[in-house]
Amino acid sequence: MYTLAFSSCPNDTFVFHAMTHGLIDTGGSTFTTHIRDVEELNGAAFMGTYDITKLSYHAYLLLRKSYTLLRSGSALGFGCGPLLVARNAPRDLTRATVAIPGTFTTAYMLLRLWNPDIVNIAVARFDEILEGVASGRFDAGLIIHEGRFVYPRYNLEKIIDLGEWWESETGLPIPLGCIAMRSAPEFSDALPAISAAIRRSVEYAFDNPEQSSDYVREHAREMDDNVIRQHIGLYVNNFTRDLGDTGEKAVKALEDMALCRGILRA
Repeated sequence: MYTLAFSSCPNDTFVFHAMTHGLIDTGGSTFTTHIRDVEELNGAAFMGTYDITKLSYHAYLLLRKSYTLLRSGSALGFGCGPLLVARNAPRDLTRATVAIPGTFTTAYMLLRLWNPDIVNIAVARFDEILEGVASGRFDAGLIIHEGRFVYPRYNLEKIIDLGEWWESETGLPIPLGCIAMRSAPEFSDALPAISAAIRRSVEYAFDNPEQSSDYVREHAREMDDNVIRQHIGLYVNNFTRDLGDTGEKAVKALEDMALCRGILRA
């Protein structure tokens, strides 16, 4: 029995529905499921709370000596990066109060890579940032997940798409989130089987996209069906099935850039 933790976002519930509902062969493994906000999962990983967990790639890279990256289950791709938005773009971002969805999110790592002089940071839940910017509580906000689909409803404008910036810098897909397993001796033999089970769950989801709809909708914060479909279509792709060589290069590029800028330590 393993503890398995992932976020309530549609891409994660879509991916893990089959694995957690007895619809695929898990190689005899069973799971106790925990669904949490991704930044809560990032924080829990520093205490080793869950055996298998969703992590932002930022958190994974900080914990890379304690967790093993699994090849399946990642949110990684093109055109899916976080956006920095505002009511009116501040003339000087270094003086602006910028809301971020968590200090261990990949979004925040990308913001620091793009503009290390942004220092007035306010941490807020990802689903509270749009309202906070629209109300004037924050000068700008870094939005992730379904926020990229709905920010115009809040009369906000895009300052920069950090995914586009990353792609222009590297030519690689942007690594946002991953699935990792604690690097404990008792888990080492199970890693291939767990990764294979996640891949089968992803493939089942691709082949039976409507099977998980009720489960996904039950946990989604943005209940609009069209937004849910857009979310899944953007964040679940062939890289989710398997990172492949290109995905591995993207993760390595993020690590190297963060090391070079002093965000990570060797």
